Amino acid sequence: MWDTNTVMCCGAGAGLRLAGKERHDDKRGGFAADGYRAGGETADKIREKQKDENNMIRKIQWTAMAVTAGLCAACDAHIDVPDTAVRPRHILCEDGTALSYAQYEQSGKRAIAVVFDTERREGTEGNGYAVYLWDIAPASFADSLGVAQGTSADIGALDGNMNTFALYDTRETASPMAEAVFDLWRYGQSAYIPSVAQMRLLYAVRETVNPVIERCGGHPLPLDEYDCWYWTSTEVSGQETAKAWLYSTGSGAMQETPKTQAHKLRPIITMNK
Repeated sequence: MWDTNTVMCCGAGAGLRLAGKERHDDKRGGFAADGYRAGGETADKIREKQKDENNMIRKIQWTAMAVTAGLCAACDAHIDVPDTAVRPRHILCEDGTALSYAQYEQSGKRAIAVVFDTERREGTEGNGYAVYLWDIAPASFADSLGVAQGTSADIGALDGNMNTFALYDTRETASPMAEAVFDLWRYGQSAYIPSVAQMRLLYAVRETVNPVIERCGGHPLPLDEYDCWYWTSTEVSGQETAKAWLYSTGSGAMQETPKTQAHKLRPIITMNK
């Protein structure tokens, strides 16, 4: 009985094994020998295919290992980037930098204001507002009546800077409060009298910023109904020659008031990059 040659594939990556006895019987020979040679050619092709598959598997394994190693290296090489975003309660320093309170304590710099708003709004300048640490002594909006001083008279406009300049620039009458605020510019700070809308923003966060103002040695914004009225830089629409708006940090109320009365001021500063 002739021995048969059997080709066995034992799965991916496994070797090939030829089972059976190699023999060439010349007497019975032709068919068996030819059959073996044919089988040998088939086995070679299978071996070659299996080799290609093994090589492909190795490439995939090496690729996976390389990707894993790269990810691990990336994790090991991670560097924390300092958070430099300016937020409410940050301290605005005399040199124009805004720091967290912890950074401020370590900096040795002089604080002048506390950031109270950082929302970007269409049509407004800068990157937010900071409130000056201290009140300015009571002063009048104008030293005489009968003159419109060129403010927008718009209680919804965030335009205190433009209003303050208009007050300062009016020639027909002086604005003692605008002059007092412009005196701060000698120290390099472009402070101004907030508009009604800007005072509303400050009123909304007064209890949040007050503790920081106190820690920096400033005057906290009054929360009670006494001594809480501040001038805004907004004239009363239709009565621009005679009245402007006061704003209460105690209640958020507004009060139209003759411009020759003296009241406290609380300047704010626009933050710019």
